[in-house]
Amino acid sequence: MVSKNETHATARLNAERVDWVDYAKGICIIMVVMMHSTLGVEAATGQTGFMHLIVAFAKPFRMPDFFLISGLFLPLVIKRDWRVYLDRKVVHFFYFYLLWTAIQFGFKAPHFAAEGGSWSHVGVMYLETFIDPFGTLWFIYLLPIFFVVTKATLRLPAWAIWVTAALLETSHLNTGWTTIDEFASRFVYFYTGYLFSKHVFALAEAVRRNPGLALAGIGAWALTDAGLVYFGMSEWPVISLALGIAGACAIITIATLLARMKWIDAIRYCGEHSIVIYLAFFLPMASTRTLLLKTHLITDIGWISLIVTAVGVIGSLIIWWTLRDTRLGFLFARPAMFWIAPPKQRVVLQPAE
Repeated sequence: MVSKNETHATARLNAERVDWVDYAKGICIIMVVMMHSTLGVEAATGQTGFMHLIVAFAKPFRMPDFFLISGLFLPLVIKRDWRVYLDRKVVHFFYFYLLWTAIQFGFKAPHFAAEGGSWSHVGVMYLETFIDPFGTLWFIYLLPIFFVVTKATLRLPAWAIWVTAALLETSHLNTGWTTIDEFASRFVYFYTGYLFSKHVFALAEAVRRNPGLALAGIGAWALTDAGLVYFGMSEWPVISLALGIAGACAIITIATLLARMKWIDAIRYCGEHSIVIYLAFFLPMASTRTLLLKTHLITDIGWISLIVTAVGVIGSLIIWWTLRDTRLGFLFARPAMFWIAPPKQRVVLQPAE
């Protein structure tokens, strides 16, 4: 029997959890845009700027945190029947993957044709995107696979799956196939979010109660992460796994403190609309990078990278704001015709789902 105190704690968690989850997702999506923006500028110029240090610092935990958070609310829905589950967790993401792969590919096809020497080469490359994710969209290609694997293995011992996933991560598999390599590298974080979701929410609650201790922990983590990155040890087996989980916990701690103080609400907003930013940031990012590098309005590589990052985030939101209530709204909202298990009534979705 559940006590009144436990019921109250659960109700409070359900009421407040979205804020810190959105802050955490906001931090993650900004870091993702920052990474692509910075590395793109540096690749185009052959130089590095101050943003390179931030990207390097974030590398051990940037994607682990995103995947861990993606698994947090899975315990609430994993026992749905397969038809509903596949609609919400597979068809949903594949719809956006297929749509935005076509869009991104359309922008890059002329370059691919010139590079490969023929349009038939471009056609082969496009067909390959169905079995190996294209460009920046690999995250939403892999998520449905994680959801299916987790539900399909529900009857197996959870500890055995986690250990297997951890061993895959420490193997640093490098086959050259993105699906296989990223599955090996990232599944352990997704499964950790799913398996230890109660502990993650308990961590957030503890941070709310002890903000001073939480700040001290963040400081210790930041020094450790920076030191291991600086000395080239952050990608060593076992250390990479430890840094990934520790970094995810650190971001959750930071997000909880931001939500507690209600600071920088723009980060929360980015997290709430992280899928929008993830899908569309490539266009304002690439356009701004090209403009700044060709006009030489700014010469410092670090500042160019920072501006490209900001425009990538804000520009993607502007695209969404502009199109969401038009006939092009299907770019960011899955139309009813692509549902295989439509909801019986309109529901309010939590950002983490």
